[in-house]
Amino acid sequence: MDIIDTIKEQIANNPVLLYMKGSPNAPQCGFSARAAQVLMACGEKFAYVDILQNPEIRANLPKYANWPTFPQLWVGGELVGGSDILAEMFEKGELQPLIKDAVGKADA
Repeated sequence: MDIIDTIKEQIANNPVLLYMKGSPNAPQCGFSARAAQVLMACGEKFAYVDILQNPEIRANLPKYANWPTFPQLWVGGELVGGSDILAEMFEKGELQPLIKDAVGKADA
C-alpha cells in the first residue's frame, strides 16, 4: 500500500487523529505534549500516530496536508492544525464541541 493511501486510511478511519512525536503518555516534544494535553482535556477518545516510529508518514504527511509541522490534529477527515491552534480553540471553547461531535458521529 502506498504511504499516501495509508495516511488517507488513517484519517478516514479515526474521527479524531493526532499525528505527533511520541505518544500522549510519553510525548517527545513540547508541542506534541501540549496538543495531547489539550485533546485529553476534551474528554473524548482519540487516536494517535507516533511519527518518530513512522518515518515515511513523517516525510509524506506534510506534503499531503500542505502543513509543514507536527503535531497535526485531524477531526472528521479535516486538518484542524497544530498545538497553538488547538490551545487557542480550546481556550475559546471551540475545540471541545468539534471533538465531541466527531466522536458522536463515529459512534452513531
